[in-house]
Amino acid sequence: MLRLAARAASALALASALALTVTTPALADPPLPAATDIVGVGAGVTETLLNQFSTDYNASLAAAGDTTSPRLYSWDSTGAPSPIVTKAGATPIVRPDRTDAGVAALNATTSSTVDFVRATRFPNANDLPGNLFVPFARDAVSWAAPAGGNAPQNLSTYDLSNIYNCRVTKWKQIDPALPDTTIVPVLAGHLYVDRRGVTGAPMESSDTLLKTIGYPPAGTDGSSDRSCVRVVERGDQGWDALLHDPNAIVPYSVGRFIGQVYGGHSRPGDDPVILTVRSIDGIAPLSSPDHALASSFVNTSYGRILFNVVREADWYSTSAAGGLRKVFGPFGWICKSPVAAAAVRSHGFRTLPVGACGVTVHR
Repeated sequence: MLRLAARAASALALASALALTVTTPALADPPLPAATDIVGVGAGVTETLLNQFSTDYNASLAAAGDTTSPRLYSWDSTGAPSPIVTKAGATPIVRPDRTDAGVAALNATTSSTVDFVRATRFPNANDLPGNLFVPFARDAVSWAAPAGGNAPQNLSTYDLSNIYNCRVTKWKQIDPALPDTTIVPVLAGHLYVDRRGVTGAPMESSDTLLKTIGYPPAGTDGSSDRSCVRVVERGDQGWDALLHDPNAIVPYSVGRFIGQVYGGHSRPGDDPVILTVRSIDGIAPLSSPDHALASSFVNTSYGRILFNVVREADWYSTSAAGGLRKVFGPFGWICKSPVAAAAVRSHGFRTLPVGACGVTVHR
C-alpha cells in the first residue's frame, strides 16, 4: 500500500506558480564518474533537468571548497554507447530508457553501478518494498498535434478514449465542423498493435495518458478492432515524421514541451516546434502569458509527480552512499536550493512545497 504523509498530500495542491528561469548549460552524458559518486539513469522526461542538477550541484560543492562529497551525475535515456559503464568499476548495463527499465537496473545492481532512477510514476505492485520513491516536482501529460493541422484545440477525455480505442476514426465524428479526414492516434514506446489493442512497454507520457483515459488492456474490449493506433519509438520529442502528419495526435509531457520550446532545454533529436500541446476537457495545459505549466491542469487527473527512486538501505546509510539524502532529501539540495528550484521551473515543471519535496514513498 502506498504511504505518503497527509501533510505532503495536501501540500501538493499548493505548488507555487511557475516562472521560467534559465540556468547555466547542463551536462549530457557525464565523463566517467568516480566509484563513490551518485549516479542515475531512467526516464527521459526529466533527464535534461537532472543533467542541470548535476551541473549546478557539483558547482555548489566546488564553490564551497568541498572536494570530498560525492558528485551527482545522470546518464541520458538514449544515445551511444549502450551498454554503458555508469561509474568507475561498474558492471556494464544496457542504457535504461524509461522508469521501469531504470528501476529494473536499480534492483539488479548495487550502488557500485546505479544509485538512483529518474521516475514519472508512483510505486506499484511490481516494485520492491525497498524501492523508495522521492518526489521533487510536478508535471502533467496532455496531447499534442501539428500546428496548422486538422486537430481541434481541445479534446475531452471521452474523445481521447474513443480515438485511442478506435471507436472514433474521423475528426468530423467529433465535430461536424472539422475535416472529414482520418485521425492518426500515435503512442510512443516498445509497443505492438493488433486488432486486440496495444501491448508492450509504452514510454512514460503514453503510459500516463492511456491509464488516465482508462484504456482497457489488449484483448479485453470484446471483438472491437483497435488496430488504428500507430507507434513511434521516442516520446516527448516530436522529430518522427509520423508526428508531422496533419491528422496525428500524440501524448506529450507538458513540462518537457515548455522546457524545449520556451526554456531552451532540448536533447539531440528534439523537434517539438512542429507540435503544440492542446487542452483536455476545456482546461489549457499552459498558462498565459508566461507559458508555464498551468496549476489548473496539473490538478486534474492528467497531473503527475516526478520522483527519483533509491534503495532504502542506501538512503539510510551513514557511508558515502548516505549522500543521497544530502541531494534528494527534504532538507537536501534539490528541495532547498533556490538554484534547483529555478532549474525545475526553467525546465517546465512545478516545484513542490516544503513538506512534500523529499518525502519518501513506497508500496
